[in-house]
Amino acid sequence: MKKSQTILSAAACFVVGVLMSPSFVWSQAAVDKELFEPRDLAEWIRTGDANWSLVDGLMQANKGNGYLVSKKQYADFSLRAEIWVDEKANSGIFIRCQDQLRPSTKTGYEVNIYDERPDPDYGTGAIVNVAKVSPMPKAGGKWNTMEITAKGSQFTVIFNGVVTVGKAEDKSFASGYIGLQYGAGLVKFRKVEIKPI
Repeated sequence: MKKSQTILSAAACFVVGVLMSPSFVWSQAAVDKELFEPRDLAEWIRTGDANWSLVDGLMQANKGNGYLVSKKQYADFSLRAEIWVDEKANSGIFIRCQDQLRPSTKTGYEVNIYDERPDPDYGTGAIVNVAKVSPMPKAGGKWNTMEITAKGSQFTVIFNGVVTVGKAEDKSFASGYIGLQYGAGLVKFRKVEIKPI
């Protein structure tokens, strides 16, 4: 084999290796993501009287009752959020909300973060009135990751790496807004990423 062919062959192997590497795949995926970082509350519509504020680079609330709601609607997507709550917190991530000003389980889906919910079947990691969780994980007192995938009528939820909802199905709402809930306790959101699929 000629020297020039050897160099071209090595270069081709290098390019294929880069294209197949996990870091390249991640960087391509990251390009498609819309990143909601807690640097500007102007990116959200506030509803209710929750005292959302930026503290040390985090979106947080500890009084009132209300939501931060996305300005855009989403249909099929993967969402990943980093959340810290105390043991008394009542929070959640609402998806496909039909009413931008009043998110609820009647007009959208709530993926719950609520360790002390009276009915633990729909506590932390569940989709309220759609998919129960058992056993219910605890979110209080630590940073947590929640991954939600909505594709057509199917939903999955992964909480701290554990599947809490696997392929639940419901056809009530095909698209809508994303809502971050504050209901009680101390709630902090560090990051919310959403990737349309």
